[in-house]
Amino acid sequence: MKELSKYNIDIYGLEDKQYDYDMESGDAFFEELEQDLIEHGHFKTHVVLKKSATMIQLHFHTEGSVELLCDRTLEPFEEPVDSNERIILKFGDHNEELTDEIEIINRNTNRINVAKYIFEFIALSLPVKKLHPSLREEAHDEEDLEDDHEVILVYSSEDQDEGEGNSDSEEKIDPRWEALKKLKGNQE
Repeated sequence: MKELSKYNIDIYGLEDKQYDYDMESGDAFFEELEQDLIEHGHFKTHVVLKKSATMIQLHFHTEGSVELLCDRTLEPFEEPVDSNERIILKFGDHNEELTDEIEIINRNTNRINVAKYIFEFIALSLPVKKLHPSLREEAHDEEDLEDDHEVILVYSSEDQDEGEGNSDSEEKIDPRWEALKKLKGNQE
């Protein structure tokens, strides 16, 4: 817990104004958090704390890189991290997370540890599909081809004559729905 103690901010006795903190870490940070998402990385975080009588606003700007494994090739690669996020801590009688951005903390809290927030923001900035940078262009090209194919289908269906389209759709009716169509015709 030695590494995570660097992320403690003593809030007891702070005046109602803005404070700036700079934090930097690497592999030891990710090891101490006991998680499996990120093992290696290096980042710098600038925290702006704005304290008022009823709340603390924390703005986090994190830059750096983490090592990820490619989902396709299982090769490690460096993923850049650039995150701008905020958390609002409101003073209350108990601790409770209200939303992703707002938490209630006990008004008698002397110290907060921002390590969990920094990790969450780094994790949220990572891509869902972890592809090595050399494969991203290929994947992007494949998506473009799929998009082109969809566009061709849209144009081909619009080019059909309306009369032709109706007769095709009548011929292709699922036989299970034929009975319902006859019932509808009888009601009219």
